[in-house]
Amino acid sequence: MSVACLESLTFGLGHLVRAADALGERLVLLTRDPSYYTYELARLPTDALDVVEVDTFDVERVADVLRRTPDLRGLISSTDTWTLVGAELAERLGLPGLDPAVLRLTRDKAAVRDRLYGAGLTRGRAHEVPEGREPLREPLLKEVGLPAVLKDTAGTGSQNVWLVRDERELDAALAESAGRELKGRLFAEPYFGGPVYSAETLTWAGRTRLLGVSSRLMSPEPYFREEITAFPVAFPEERRAGLERWLGDVLAAIGYTDRFAHVEFVLTADGPEVVEVNPRIGGALVGEGMCRALGVNVYEAMVEAALGHRPRLMDADLPGGPAVAFVLGYPAEPGVFTGVAGLDRLAGMPGAPAWYPVRSVGDTVEHLADSRGYAGIVYAEAETAELATHRAVAAANAVRVLTEPLPEPLPAQQPSTRSPSEGTYPQPDSGPARRGAPAAERTGQKASAPGPAGREASGG
Repeated sequence: MSVACLESLTFGLGHLVRAADALGERLVLLTRDPSYYTYELARLPTDALDVVEVDTFDVERVADVLRRTPDLRGLISSTDTWTLVGAELAERLGLPGLDPAVLRLTRDKAAVRDRLYGAGLTRGRAHEVPEGREPLREPLLKEVGLPAVLKDTAGTGSQNVWLVRDERELDAALAESAGRELKGRLFAEPYFGGPVYSAETLTWAGRTRLLGVSSRLMSPEPYFREEITAFPVAFPEERRAGLERWLGDVLAAIGYTDRFAHVEFVLTADGPEVVEVNPRIGGALVGEGMCRALGVNVYEAMVEAALGHRPRLMDADLPGGPAVAFVLGYPAEPGVFTGVAGLDRLAGMPGAPAWYPVRSVGDTVEHLADSRGYAGIVYAEAETAELATHRAVAAANAVRVLTEPLPEPLPAQQPSTRSPSEGTYPQPDSGPARRGAPAAERTGQKASAPGPAGREASGG
């Protein structure tokens, strides 16, 4: 019996393999490039899963591979980039899955904002930018006001997001966005001030369980670069219960009835406000942190949901474990990644700090204003999320991500739009994707596991 995984997040593949094994299923990973999973594959036995190399943007070819997969019982699609492809394939093959219309809604941030506004769950509506963008200026100032946020309806990893605090910044953002290739459409919404969090939830048959809340410490304005995360945030019980009810209402309003969700929100002076709803488990080391802090392999719930079974995690008593925190490691300057200094110092620091690599030596790092720019993650543990944050930051301060200047002139090609935090390859029309081999499928072939300093994997 098999469960297929259509690409994956950067970290967590090992947990997913062990979860499938525990449930008597064989995991089959479909990927454009196995080298994106170097870190995880290097830590698994070579026969732990089947890796099938196929162009995962080619729906027909992937459907053919899935039809030929023995005893296929479920399909997992846990990245933003392949959410809709996975939904289409599950429906086509009669596999358990959410209504594709619901998943299409979650991938449209403007539509989610308006749906929540209609349900009385947000104070702001979305205002889309028409072609030419100029007609938006006055309606935006009148109806949205300042400060506001302009962003891509289908963006990921904080890419193509502009904070607009005055009319000068509005004009600059409109001009800059006109030259960007968006995954969706440009729209504006109110800027909600306050600390940012992400709720890690599991929903089944319309009931939502809040597994915990991650802190999301961001860069200074005007950027929205993610820098530090800790889990679980210690909310007073009354506040935690209120957030769980609110999250249940938010997910119900968009028709999200089953599976994990990663809901980013701002805790304003007037209550929580949704930033976005992601129909997946959290990226980067969120999944890893959940497994450790909750004391269970949460990926078993992912496999159970893919099989159409009520996840036992919905009702389980959680034994708990250490709180966790991690810091994304960005270089000081863009350039060619040459390595990391200071890793030898981690062994003598509290919290069992560890470095999780995302970039490989020789990779180009061009964008430091969003999460495309980090090269790896410093992770640490403690008794509380607050203490874990202190330990992770102290460890990260001992580490330096090194780059050397880019060669001149730069190659005449579009930069990658892939974000390590969520893990997207470039779309077929947005520049060449790095690929380890031709797109011919190799059903059942085991992927060799290069060393841990390989290229970044998909997701995060």
